[in-house]
Amino acid sequence: MSRVQGPSAADLSVRPQKRIRRFRVDVGTIICAVALVQSLLLVALGYWGAERLVSRVGEAAHKLGHGRIEDNLLAFLAKSKAVVHAVGDSPSLHPLGEDGERSAEMLWTMLEEASELDCIGVASPDGHLLMAERYPQPVIRQVERNGALSTETWQFKPSPDAEGGDARQRYATQRIEAFRTGADATDQRWFRDVLKAAAPTWTPPFQAAAGQEISVGYAQPARRVDDEGRIQPLVVVARVSLGHLSTLLRQFGRPGHGESALLSDDHHVLARSDHPEVVRALQWAEGGVLGAIHDYMKAHGISENVADESFVVVHDGTRYRVEASHVDPTGWELISWEPQDPLIADLDRLVHWGLLLTLAFLVLALLISLRLSRLVTAPIENLANTARRIGRLELDELPQEHSRVLEIQHLNRALDDSARSLRAFAKFVPIDLIRQLVAEGHDLAPGGSPRRVTAMFTDVEGFAGISESLEAGVLVRQLTEYFNLAGRVFARHGGVVDKYMGDGIMVLWGAPVDLPDAEYRACLASLDLHAEMTALNRRWEAEGLQAFRTRVGIHTGVVIAGVLGSSDRLSYTAVGDVINVASRIEGANKHLGTSTLMSEATHAGLRGRLATRRIEEQVALRGRQTRMVLYELLEPQPGDAAAS
Repeated sequence: MSRVQGPSAADLSVRPQKRIRRFRVDVGTIICAVALVQSLLLVALGYWGAERLVSRVGEAAHKLGHGRIEDNLLAFLAKSKAVVHAVGDSPSLHPLGEDGERSAEMLWTMLEEASELDCIGVASPDGHLLMAERYPQPVIRQVERNGALSTETWQFKPSPDAEGGDARQRYATQRIEAFRTGADATDQRWFRDVLKAAAPTWTPPFQAAAGQEISVGYAQPARRVDDEGRIQPLVVVARVSLGHLSTLLRQFGRPGHGESALLSDDHHVLARSDHPEVVRALQWAEGGVLGAIHDYMKAHGISENVADESFVVVHDGTRYRVEASHVDPTGWELISWEPQDPLIADLDRLVHWGLLLTLAFLVLALLISLRLSRLVTAPIENLANTARRIGRLELDELPQEHSRVLEIQHLNRALDDSARSLRAFAKFVPIDLIRQLVAEGHDLAPGGSPRRVTAMFTDVEGFAGISESLEAGVLVRQLTEYFNLAGRVFARHGGVVDKYMGDGIMVLWGAPVDLPDAEYRACLASLDLHAEMTALNRRWEAEGLQAFRTRVGIHTGVVIAGVLGSSDRLSYTAVGDVINVASRIEGANKHLGTSTLMSEATHAGLRGRLATRRIEEQVALRGRQTRMVLYELLEPQPGDAAAS
């Protein structure tokens, strides 16, 4: 019995321990297996997400390239329109006569500035034509229509693309050729289309008379009244050949494997970058990748009224990512394409290597991350606070962030450079005005709105003679003291200095925000300016310097106020007849022997609170047909009551 019971007891004491140990090992194995499965699942999900990200990055990169091409194309169109509008607004525009000579110089100057254009010209309904042409050779071409024939004169000029030198030499005529032709401006399609539409328009492709090459252009009507009082509709046109347009499209593009093409509204190829030869004749979008893209667009209804489309086309076994957009207001279609594999091949390869390295360096990365977080997180947060202060234009006493991380040092230096640049910028732009516009939600983009303001113009009497008699350093010092004094006076009374014009200043009350009692404030500012200038002039005269006698003109009314200018250079200002009248009122001081003049509208806003004197006769202002009632603002005298 003992022999049987002994082993049984031992077995009972050992077996439970083995089961517990085996259970612990199994749990550990399960945990390791679960962790491994989770890790593999995370890696798989990461790989799938990375592949999708690579695809989206490729799509975004191509879309960005297409957008850059489109932006450059729109900039070219905008510049062409601006050139034509500028020429059309010229008062002396005419293809013949004395005005024709001035117009030829103006056209040549505009052609020098607009290197993208081949030709700028003007035509009249009489068949007369004046053209400044870059291609096929630089020439001023004038066509004088007389009956059934025309006298055509070509003045050959140096290249308008030459830089430097005297402007007269660049415009010098090298030789002249004259001959009889049948040329008639009214036969040109662009001339007929613009007069028919009675509005600016981008022309369909047409055969240019010079060079016999297909061109497109932008034309607009410009009405003029001749010496007999008849309205004569002129047409201003700027054109670019398809060959030049193809060259521009190549310049607009980006380096890499992508190509671009520009199609007309009837699907002819205007320009393309995928052929070594430029487009010189109208062609259909057929053959090659462009043909496959065009067929796809027609099959899926994309060709009509394209807004912004992205799609993939397969041609000869290669997948191409395509972007297509409609170019307003020309009706053209801009198409860009790029092979998909080269676009994302490098990124795809990096994804694979990144996943392998992730598995190998996971633990090391965690350890390094703890260290880097201490070196990077806090400095970046401090720099972010600094950047926010710079964004609010709080540029004084910005903290410096010193770090061992080179990138943070670069970022700190970049923010410091930005702050220094903005401090310098603040010397030229009223920072308080920018803060006010941003705080009120105004977009810093070209735009304006009607606003009632009181506008003031100041001028220094006899400044031309003063500047001739003073050294430059002395003149700059006096002007600086004068502007500082005037700026303090205007700010004290709520005025906003719009601009400095030589010795003159333009000031606004009531813009960019409404200002109650603007007329009264402006007049008080004028009185204070004269008073403080009297003290400053006494000090200058004691130093042997010449005194500044300031003349002021004030007018009140509705203007268009806002952020005006071009897309790359803006200024908050006000425009309108009120501004012009205020300037003319200031100039009337010279003839009336007064210091401060105001309009009847400004005088009404004073409501008798300041002493004024009505100018008995209505005053004729320069450049205006109607006369105006003006009032002189009088210096306050002790014991005097306000008079009107």
